[in-house]
Amino acid sequence: MDASTNAPQVRLLTPAELAVCIKLFRETRQWSQEQLAAISGLNVRTIQRVEQGLSASFDTRRALAGAFGFEDIDALNKPFTIPTEEGLKAAKDQFDREHVTLTALPLTTGKQLAKLAESCAMDLSEPAFDLTREADEVFAAMVDLFREYRDCADVYSETQKFEIYDEMQAHIEALKALGVSLRYAERKMRVKWGGVPDEDPAPVNVLYVVGFPLGKEPEQFATPRSGGIRF
Repeated sequence: MDASTNAPQVRLLTPAELAVCIKLFRETRQWSQEQLAAISGLNVRTIQRVEQGLSASFDTRRALAGAFGFEDIDALNKPFTIPTEEGLKAAKDQFDREHVTLTALPLTTGKQLAKLAESCAMDLSEPAFDLTREADEVFAAMVDLFREYRDCADVYSETQKFEIYDEMQAHIEALKALGVSLRYAERKMRVKWGGVPDEDPAPVNVLYVVGFPLGKEPEQFATPRSGGIRF
């Protein structure tokens, strides 16, 4: 077999490849086609044509690169290194070795969040996209409340817990109004406490609470196999 067939290609993106990139860049920012048109200075029909995989002129690619904040506005007019199938498989295998994939379940009520706090020993709670300042503050307040309650849930009476449910519910509804949908996953792990070398790892339940764009929630998400967990 010719070794050159296994080497990465260096070439311009095809119209179909550009279409995938532009749509991904736009949706990640939660922009409509009309918003992208306004930001780029192009008309909506041009944006539609690009996302349909039709040809895009040199100036159109420059305008799109500028709209998405590329430092080099000619980036989309320059050759990219296109990995081979073998390279893609190797990258996927490495990703799978370093990450675990979890099922993303809807988190919709304050009582649900409180019960999850009671059942976990640690968590990783973060948005999966750039939030507005207002949404970021609401998310942070919800996480602070969640962690405070987790640390002292046993001192609350059953009646007092309803106040926590309502406060958590208010944060969840505020996030939804700001375009943020919550998903959660639980994961069993074994960790050592206190750094004692001969101590056997203890089983713990880890909770992930992740914010996604409303209406674009995934069925699964991946997370590193270790690191980043909050006690």
